Amino acid sequence: MATPSTSLEITVQRCEPELIAPAKPTPHEYKLLSDIDDQASLRFQVPVIQIYRNDPSMKGKDPVKVIREALAQTLVFYYPFAGRLREGVNGKLMVDCNDEGVLFIEADADVTLEQFGDALQPPFPCFDELLYDVPGSEGMLNCPLLLIQVTRLKCGGFILAIRLNHVMSDGPGLQQFMATVGEMARGIATPSIPPVWERHLLDSGDSPRVTFTHHEYDEVEVTFTTPPLDNLVQRSFFFGPNEVSALRRLLPLHLRQCSKFELLTACLWRCRTIAINPDPNEEVRMLCIVNTRSKFNPPLPSGYYGNAFVFPAAMTTAKKLGQNPLGYALELVKQAKATVTEEYVKSVASLMVIRGKRLHFPTVIGSYIISDVTKCGFGDVDFGWGKAAFAGPAKGVGVISFFIQAKNKKGEVGTLVAICLPAPAMERFGKELDNLLKGQPTDGKSIFISSSM
Repeated sequence: MATPSTSLEITVQRCEPELIAPAKPTPHEYKLLSDIDDQASLRFQVPVIQIYRNDPSMKGKDPVKVIREALAQTLVFYYPFAGRLREGVNGKLMVDCNDEGVLFIEADADVTLEQFGDALQPPFPCFDELLYDVPGSEGMLNCPLLLIQVTRLKCGGFILAIRLNHVMSDGPGLQQFMATVGEMARGIATPSIPPVWERHLLDSGDSPRVTFTHHEYDEVEVTFTTPPLDNLVQRSFFFGPNEVSALRRLLPLHLRQCSKFELLTACLWRCRTIAINPDPNEEVRMLCIVNTRSKFNPPLPSGYYGNAFVFPAAMTTAKKLGQNPLGYALELVKQAKATVTEEYVKSVASLMVIRGKRLHFPTVIGSYIISDVTKCGFGDVDFGWGKAAFAGPAKGVGVISFFIQAKNKKGEVGTLVAICLPAPAMERFGKELDNLLKGQPTDGKSIFISSSM
């Protein structure tokens, strides 16, 4: 079920990075980010990868040229992406829409898609070659908001890798942008879903009021027993129909109708906590990312491409999580998700304003965040070569794991989880997950031994 790391070596020849500006003049103006966008927790870059097979019907077409031109056309509609972030009063982030452009890299690799193996999934070999980190481009302010590299493969397929400044968009927002690039590449003149900025819809309003307790922003001290969040390794774990059924059988009857997201989140949280082996009495947190677009009345406009999620926290102690059955973790996850309403979102926005936007989700290893992008539709983005063979986040990022729709070697569709842990913890995680899937979960009496000495 766990994917082996690959030793494939890749040589990539890159052209000099270039800036792609909108194909036509666009408004030069300043646009404020929302109070949800503008939080310290989102000031990082997200890597996404989309892999496409050769299509004989596209013979003679160059994916680099097609995507470069489509990108320039898309930026006419999504012109804020071609701008640069500035800080205003009290550190408020805004976009200077100045048409400077997004970074674009043309590249060629000396491999075929078949050499990546039967199952395309993270961690990808030599990913740094497929998404080159242009020196000086990764900052928050005065830097490109998107970096895109298109790498041609010897087989006629290609890999498109993206680096997104997260304060600009979430997963659905980025997918909407890339879907428009696909439409432009296929000759469609205007986006099927017109983009909507309207970031004020997720502002706190004139009178900020915090009406909920937000444990997701608690300041968590690093204890001497907390494992360091370094020397990290990447692995992916696949959950197909058999794995999901095995986990459901561990639940009492009244909980078996839970969503797959809730089930896998509870499972991973429990296994990960046992694997990192914290102090038994240490609080551990599961931050559940919830898309809030439908939580508003009326719902947010369909073209809204800003960050529209919150991450309420499920909390307990490591001991309780490890010694209770899987249903215990599941109920905590369900309770956390159920708190999210339009008022909850406004409360988060108010907290950001009142506390100066410097609050950050806990990045210690006892906190865990899961983002489900299985329904985002990255794989449906079509530049003329059909749907992607793989599409989604390229790896886990620190304490964040991603749920990605994927196929295993048998062709089964399921959920792939990209996870990032220190090497010893990753080994324990794999063993604990295998035990759980075999119906032999740890009873809790033998765990947390080293940390309780």
